[in-house]
Amino acid sequence: MPDAEAFIERLTTENHDFRKLREEHQRYEQELTDLNGRGFLSPEQQWRVSELKKLKLIAKDRMEVLLRHARAATHA
Repeated sequence: MPDAEAFIERLTTENHDFRKLREEHQRYEQELTDLNGRGFLSPEQQWRVSELKKLKLIAKDRMEVLLRHARAATHA
């Protein structure tokens, strides 16, 4: 879906809120990758993994809302 990717890139450039959410989502993903790369996680780290997954999902859901609104505005 090159058009969808181009639309997301344009929205990232033009919409501060979308850009901020995308950056947060990427930070959460990186921290999850770092934590999951460890052999053993302490209870605190396990809690953090769970928390990061929730935060990442919230950011993704909010980005999806912004995408839908932007698409609707484009097609209106």
